[in-house]
Amino acid sequence: MRTMFVLVALLGLAAQPAMAAAPVDKGGKESATGQKQSQEKPASARPPAGAMVSIPAGEFTMGSQDGDADERPAHKVYVDTFSMDVYEVTVGQYAEFLRSGEARAPLDWKTINQSANQKRPVANVDWADAAAYCKWAGKRLPTEAEWEKAARGTDGRLYPWGNDPPTPLHANYGKVGSHDYGTLAPVGTLEDGKSPYGIYDMAGNVWEWVSDWYDDAYYKNSPQQNPGGPSMGGFKVIRGGSWTSSPRNLRSADRYWDPPSFRSLYFPGFRCAKNP
Repeated sequence: MRTMFVLVALLGLAAQPAMAAAPVDKGGKESATGQKQSQEKPASARPPAGAMVSIPAGEFTMGSQDGDADERPAHKVYVDTFSMDVYEVTVGQYAEFLRSGEARAPLDWKTINQSANQKRPVANVDWADAAAYCKWAGKRLPTEAEWEKAARGTDGRLYPWGNDPPTPLHANYGKVGSHDYGTLAPVGTLEDGKSPYGIYDMAGNVWEWVSDWYDDAYYKNSPQQNPGGPSMGGFKVIRGGSWTSSPRNLRSADRYWDPPSFRSLYFPGFRCAKNP
């Protein structure tokens, strides 16, 4: 009788996988909760420092009908092929730029340029500093349209990762009151927050300079192909939110601005783009 019970139990265990429903997106959920990922799909290696990704030419929806007034109207924009940095420019990369003798150090550079911060995004950089770095690197600052397409892709998503509300696994945000540079996350840390093109940290961490002058009414008459912003203005656009931002400021359509000369210990930072 004992032998019969054992045989029945073994047959039941063998049949169980065939009767159980297949998990839906279980790998992504397990990764988000810190559980072990399936060995069938090992995590892919992160791109190396300085890597860029090509964003194909085509249309995407820029702006948001549900956003702030300067995000309206939502409109279709065609952007030519370009490449974008996978990561925000780091303290270590900016230190190399300073050693070239072609730039001035940010304020509080001694505080920023510590060994523990070399892979964190550089901040306290004004617009001219950011543009000079990109030129030195053989690149340029992205346009506002390029930045938004690289962040949200072509499916109209709210955030780089999709439409789900942000969590600390998606972005470094909501840390108002901290004055430690270590609050900034090393670039490429947050796998769950990547954009559709595999670009990291396009929400939170540090605001990012783009090339455009800011105009709150620009979307009402901007070109439908490769818009480059107004020809002049008093403020430059920054994108992406920062370590202090609320979830609303992490939306890929959110726009903000600063005087080109603005510098602060924690923002802005930047990343570069390049023509093909």
